[in-house]
Amino acid sequence: MFTGIVESVGDVLAVERSPDLCRLTIGSPQVAPEFAVGESIAVDGVCLTIVEVHGDRFRIDVGAETLRRTTLKGLIPGHRVNLERPLRLDSRLGGHLVQGHVDDVGTIMRIAPEGETRWMEVRVAQNFHVYIVEKGSIAVDGISLTIARVMNEGFAVSLIPHTLAATTIASKRAGDEINIEVDIVAKYIARLAAAHFDPTRGGADARTI
Repeated sequence: MFTGIVESVGDVLAVERSPDLCRLTIGSPQVAPEFAVGESIAVDGVCLTIVEVHGDRFRIDVGAETLRRTTLKGLIPGHRVNLERPLRLDSRLGGHLVQGHVDDVGTIMRIAPEGETRWMEVRVAQNFHVYIVEKGSIAVDGISLTIARVMNEGFAVSLIPHTLAATTIASKRAGDEINIEVDIVAKYIARLAAAHFDPTRGGADARTI
């Protein structure tokens, strides 16, 4: 479990590809020396397992399913990625509960400056719109953000200077793809509501209330 508070921005140093696996070598002097093999790490919002550690760099394996469902398939040496270690039980929850399980690959529709901040509009698949609420939480490339506006095609967020400086989001442009994880609490509520809804009666099943 993560919080969406990015600890470090790492550099993709090497990419080794095979038909069903991609091994990434990532450099991060700030946090890599503290890693151990077998630990979890969120890379651009994707929960992965560390398989090797060498000084200020580490390696992770990305399987075929993860490559299909995230933006990691497009990484090449020179790209930068957001990194976060898992939440400790004695830590403050500074962002929101993030699993590192990407729900959708969204597309940036528009980015516009607003003084020192930036306004960013994102398109997501229609089936995820039910989880998007104004002032609710969403993870974008592993960054915990507050939804500023709900739109017909997705949502908009306002990016403050600290987020722009501490993550990779400042380098994004319209047309870029980003990893999206909707709020896990919203997903559970929607699932529970669906289980207690009888569409043939046009409302909640009285037997379950």
